[in-house]
Amino acid sequence: MSDRDKSHVSRRGFLAGTAAAAATAAVPAVARTATAAPAPAAGRPNILLIVTDDQPKHTDWAIGKTIDWIAGQGVKFTNGHVTTPLCAPSRSSVFSGRYAHNHGVRNNAAAYSLDQNTTVQRYLKQAGYRTGLFGKYLNAWNLADSPPHFEDFALLQPAYVNARWNVNGTVGTIDGYTTGIVKDRTLDFLDKAATDARPWFAYVTPYASHGPRTPEAKYAGIAVPEWNGRPSVPEADRSDKPPYIRNAVGTPDDGRRIRAEQLRTLLSVDDAVQAFKDKLTALGQLDNTLVIYIGDNGFGWADHGWTAKSVPYSPAHEVPFYLSWPAGGLGTGTVDSRIVANIDIAPTILDAAGIVPDTPQDGRSLLTSYSRDHLLVEWWKQGTGTGDHNTWASYVGKDKQYVEYYALHTDADGTVSGTGQVKFREYYDLVEDPFQLTNKLYGATPADEQNLGIPALAAGLAADRSG
Repeated sequence: MSDRDKSHVSRRGFLAGTAAAAATAAVPAVARTATAAPAPAAGRPNILLIVTDDQPKHTDWAIGKTIDWIAGQGVKFTNGHVTTPLCAPSRSSVFSGRYAHNHGVRNNAAAYSLDQNTTVQRYLKQAGYRTGLFGKYLNAWNLADSPPHFEDFALLQPAYVNARWNVNGTVGTIDGYTTGIVKDRTLDFLDKAATDARPWFAYVTPYASHGPRTPEAKYAGIAVPEWNGRPSVPEADRSDKPPYIRNAVGTPDDGRRIRAEQLRTLLSVDDAVQAFKDKLTALGQLDNTLVIYIGDNGFGWADHGWTAKSVPYSPAHEVPFYLSWPAGGLGTGTVDSRIVANIDIAPTILDAAGIVPDTPQDGRSLLTSYSRDHLLVEWWKQGTGTGDHNTWASYVGKDKQYVEYYALHTDADGTVSGTGQVKFREYYDLVEDPFQLTNKLYGATPADEQNLGIPALAAGLAADRSG
């Protein structure tokens, strides 16, 4: 039986491979195969997809109500990742279920490279869903251009206060805190379910917790839990890291400041999510709404001296990831330790809606038992600047991570140029070294590399990058 065949099993297999999860939830045996016919419209779930901006793991304090609902009455994925730790590529992977090297949005300037016919919103709208977008869309998207396949939208030009919006084709400034505006526009969209019987898809994407991380007035200056860093903050000896990390200057104080600012902005997101739950309860639609919450990428709190995203280290690509769907058998708090990613969101939504895509996807439905042993994470340098933060790709497993940096760059539309020469490599044993302090390839002999299994990892990474 092939891996793809194995992946399409009964939903009872959804949490197979995570014994703890299986022990805490009974998942009904509802078969779904790759050739399943579309479900009747009345039985299709509503879809609420919430994507935050630059939200790393370890931000639970700020989103307690969100976790209580979506994870506490659903599933918490403890190994959630994004496949490119950068906004537009990651969001394009959410929409398409594809790696950036396949959907073409390799940097934040290349939004128009995304084939809109491959997106989950296209499939859902075509299948009769009412579709709405509220908040940020794709970096470099012209605010005056309507986002394809969304019939109701409030498109944000990223900002926190008194921002410019495109509301159903009308561009102008709306005064107020943008997370609150995203909340109110989403609630208006949900309210229409009282008179419109179609199932709906709401893509909800506040600007939090992206810089400049401006909090809502009521949360400005609020005390956050003390944080004394972790071993990777700031990592005193970085001699085994690539030059751009050796030269990074982030301090523990920088990390504490960024963390506090992010947490304060996320408090308003948590309020919005609670309002969505209350509205769905009032509408009688809570049970048959598939809710997914994820960050579009993580962020460094001065880990290895780095105070941004776009790097292969765990804080940049590990993200909070939660899912709930009581009517689909996923309404009891469980923990799932499979390696899952943003590329799995579109396949999951289409699986739940009974829609078979006619374009290829790299991700797999989370409603199956499919379990990958590793994930490709990739990032491209944009332009030919003198900085040595080169294009990289990484093989990420639960117990190890292998990274290669390349002499490659992209232009504004995502086209790749360069020799492809490998410029630097890293290998981390994530069991004994979860904070990625010791690059075991630094100074390694050929025999050391053989013992670490580097030739096989390099071959696997090459296959992933070309797949």
